[in-house]
Amino acid sequence: MKIVCRDLGRMDYADCWKLQQRLFGELLARKRSDRRAQAADDAQRTEVAGGSANETADADSVVGTVLSVEHPPVYTLGKSGRAENLLVDPARLSELGATFFHIDRGGDITFHGPGQLVCYPILDLEPLGIGLRDYIGALEECVIRTVARYGIRAGRVEGASGVWIDTQSAHPRKLCAIGVRSSRFVTMHGFALNVTTDLAWFSHIHPCGFTDRGVASIASETGLRPSMEEVKRTVVEELGEVLGCSVERL
Repeated sequence: MKIVCRDLGRMDYADCWKLQQRLFGELLARKRSDRRAQAADDAQRTEVAGGSANETADADSVVGTVLSVEHPPVYTLGKSGRAENLLVDPARLSELGATFFHIDRGGDITFHGPGQLVCYPILDLEPLGIGLRDYIGALEECVIRTVARYGIRAGRVEGASGVWIDTQSAHPRKLCAIGVRSSRFVTMHGFALNVTTDLAWFSHIHPCGFTDRGVASIASETGLRPSMEEVKRTVVEELGEVLGCSVERL
């Protein structure tokens, strides 16, 4: 199975959201069409052979697209998030040079901006043989493996999605936020890894709704400033490895 990776460079959040929605809709439509075609083919083969027909996996099939992107400063609030976790008046955001969107992913409020790698996998989980919980675990794992290459020991915090540092302390710090949406096992939205992000942007929110936990970046933890291109390549390679897929870059 194969994942197609599209690097969008820097793109406004609204334009990228529209692209996600289009790809999400196209993948759902393709899935419905494939199921109808498979059902018709199975019925025909069963009639001819007088027995049952089993669907076989296509090792070269494309299970979806991963978009990698940087956004200009933007705050996004998940569908079940609390508006009070934005700590400044929305009218003040334009003065800060940021925008705000209330969107249809899970999770609470987070920030996207320069120096942060955002990945949006639009994938069909059924051919991969995993559910949503395992998928979120796979996203976490690919980030944990990526930051390990820079000497960062990261992990998970029970009851909180994402990738964290100092996971055993009373005040862990989030390195990567995760928020997804799925329908019929097709996913959209994804994760945001702080590479060289200016962490001061997070002072205007309760990140992911937490008031007692901090944020971190690769740069803040190591003093390194790896190129975004390098981190993008590593993340996508690790995601393909975790999901058992080859990666095709457009």
